[in-house]
Amino acid sequence: MIYGYCRISTGKQSIDRQIRNIKSAWSDAVIVEEIYTGTRFQGRDKLDKIIKTVRAGDTIVFDSVSRMSRNAEEGMILYREMFEKDISLIFLKEPHINTDTYKAALKNQLNMTGDDVDLILKGINEYLMRLAEKQIEIAFEQAQKEVDDLRQRTKEGIETARINGKQIGRVTGRKYVTKKEIEAKKQIIKYSKDFEGTLKDIDVIRLIGIAKGSFYKYKRALFDERKG
Repeated sequence: MIYGYCRISTGKQSIDRQIRNIKSAWSDAVIVEEIYTGTRFQGRDKLDKIIKTVRAGDTIVFDSVSRMSRNAEEGMILYREMFEKDISLIFLKEPHINTDTYKAALKNQLNMTGDDVDLILKGINEYLMRLAEKQIEIAFEQAQKEVDDLRQRTKEGIETARINGKQIGRVTGRKYVTKKEIEAKKQIIKYSKDFEGTLKDIDVIRLIGIAKGSFYKYKRALFDERKG
């Protein structure tokens, strides 16, 4: 089974790019999408479900290592856990740390000779394995650093805005009107018999495809605006 795990941190981001990248490389991958704002892989419910579901021989494809974990220590724990269970991990942007690459390093170790040279060969093999592990650690550390840097830049940007007197977030007590509300009100005025139209409330609701609660909220607001 091949899973393609895609994650975005906020609703403002688009997950489509990750899906395209994975599907381009693994067209038969079952895509699992998740929107999550945390940084710990344990908190990602759908990824946790994949981890509990996969069996030896299965594959999990990520657009990048940061999609699996942005915390270096936890990322390494999960990597080792999946490797020991014979689960293949594929990172499209960091192919040098795919589990298959790590397996190749294991297989390509120098064979023992049965004499004193084995002491040297053993040292070389251990060095090669440590080198492979270090590459994996660096990838996770880099992913964590990028998140930490972004968080710091955001914090500094907010502080700079405050110093310059800019409003951060919404002003308490101020009413904000969305484009959706503006358009809905136009439609209500146009079709409702209480304004410029000839239709009953239920017919207007069906025509413009709006929730009943929203319809009556906007209608009350229109009456209030006219009174004012």
